[in-house]
Amino acid sequence: MRTTLVAAALLFAGAVHAQHHPYAGQHERELKALSADEVKQYLSGAGMGYAKAAELNKFPGPMHALELADQLKLSGEQRAATQRLMDVHKTEASGLGTELVAAERELDVLFRSGKVDEAVLARAVRTAAALEGEYRLSHLETHRRMRALLTDEQVKRYDELRGYGSSKPGQHRH
Repeated sequence: MRTTLVAAALLFAGAVHAQHHPYAGQHERELKALSADEVKQYLSGAGMGYAKAAELNKFPGPMHALELADQLKLSGEQRAATQRLMDVHKTEASGLGTELVAAERELDVLFRSGKVDEAVLARAVRTAAALEGEYRLSHLETHRRMRALLTDEQVKRYDELRGYGSSKPGQHRH
């Protein structure tokens, strides 16, 4: 019992510390606004949840469609078209990710300098925001294009395989 109380107290103290110091340790990052993992993902063109609006509304992504190609019974032509779409997308997304990381680095340098001009700041923020929007658009557009390569039955199967099937109250999915 005492061990449980001590563990609970430590968890509570950690939660309180996190609430009051949410950025603790982040000041040591090379790029303050992005973790090393986020930088890596942007540079590689990773999805990072940017295509959820598509993915969760019956617009599959090419990477997962290729992973599930056998279960989806993709034809040779579908596989080739999906691979081309994926290759083009990865090139575009990683290029945009590289630009976005550079824009975030520019913001970091601006504040590190200690002299932040209002107009320069506004321009830098708008650039970073526009690049993030283009990055998201690239992912969503790729899902839109992917949908056109699949049959309705393949999309339904994709959703089932990815765990997006509809569950009705009282029904359990196995």
